[in-house]
Formats: sequence, structure tokens, C-alpha cells
Amino acid sequence: MVTAAALVLLAGCGTVNLTPVPDSMPPGAGAPLPLIDLDAPGRSAIQLHSWAQEQSGSLGIGVVALEAYGYAAALMARSRPECGIGWTTVAAIASVESQHGTHSGAHVADDGKVTPPIRGRALDGSPGVAKIVDADGNPVRAMGPFQFIPETWQRWGMDANGDGIADPDNIDDAALTAARYLCASGGDLTGAPGWQQALLTYNQSTTYMSTVRYRAAAYSVGRRA
Repeated sequence: MVTAAALVLLAGCGTVNLTPVPDSMPPGAGAPLPLIDLDAPGRSAIQLHSWAQEQSGSLGIGVVALEAYGYAAALMARSRPECGIGWTTVAAIASVESQHGTHSGAHVADDGKVTPPIRGRALDGSPGVAKIVDADGNPVRAMGPFQFIPETWQRWGMDANGDGIADPDNIDDAALTAARYLCASGGDLTGAPGWQQALLTYNQSTTYMSTVRYRAAAYSVGRRA
């Protein structure tokens, strides 16, 4: 993990972001989102393109991925205003899970599709690995940029880009599904208890939670994580 004293070069300029990473719990919400039409036809997240472009270089996150994270937070602010999830938390989870959809050379297309599909190791119960099998007894693999277990996706999967398909390999769909799952798991994410509960439900590891918190806090002050 990068230490709080690490220096981060801002893309496109020679200055260095020396802002310390806050120790806040939960992490901050980050750069405010502009108002958009959440019900616009097609991929509504594209309305955040200018906002995402402004943040992308300093954060080291692709524009399309940032659009997805921002849209997920904006939609949850309307549907679950008591949750208060920030795009920074969604982004930090994607950073840990798949390097924002770029793990092992994967690419995020303009429509949010991640190719080639990102799959985790087989959950076959080998040393240090959980055992999770499908209806036929075959070990499953986590899917997509947010690494959802198939059963979890079947229950929570959402269509966020307006194509009528809830696709775990689409970063728009996966980001909204993750935000929805976190809000359902933690309730009020504006306080430490709810945020911690949400993250520990997503992944039952305090180390994982600490890593996500640090990266989200870095994003909240415009730093790479």
C-alpha cells in the first residue's frame, strides 16, 4: 500500500500533490458531482464525462470508470438518500478488485464493457481459498471489475447503462450493483459503523476494509491511491 507521505505526480503537469491522505472513517465523498438527468435514455453516466475528465489524471482512474462510479453514487443518492455512499468508496473497491477494470490487460470500452472478462480463481476450497460451488457442485469464480460471486450477482445485479441487461462485466452495471449492495448492507454509510459493516459484508477482511478506506480517502483529496 502507498504510504500517506508518498508523492503523486498530477497528470499533464509537473506539480506534486502533497495533500496528506485523511484518516477519516468513513472516507470523504470527494469532488462533488454535477447535477445530471438520472433517467436520460441510453448510458446516462456519459453526462459525467467532463467531470470525470477533470478528475481522471490526478486520480489515475479511467474516464469511463469514473463516470460509472459517479453515476452509481448519484443514483443511490436519489433512491437511498439515507445511505450517503460516496463515489470514492465505489472507486476504491474497484481499485482493489480489478484496478478499475484493467487487471491483467483488460480494457474498459466506451460503453462500459470490460474485455477480456475478469475472472477470479476457482473457489474450490484449496488452502486459503473459500469453497463456493454452483448447483452442479462446480467451484465458481468471482466475475467482473467488482468481482461478484455469481449467486450474489443473480440477486443484486442491476442494469445501469440502459441496454436492458445486468452484466457483471460492464463497469456501469457492476458499479451500481456494488453501491446498491453496500447501502443494503450498511444502511447509513455516512457514519463509521455503517461504512465498516458494508465493507465487511462485501469482503470479510479487516485488511481489505483498511485498504479500501485508504484508497477512498486518497481519492477524496484528489490523490492517486
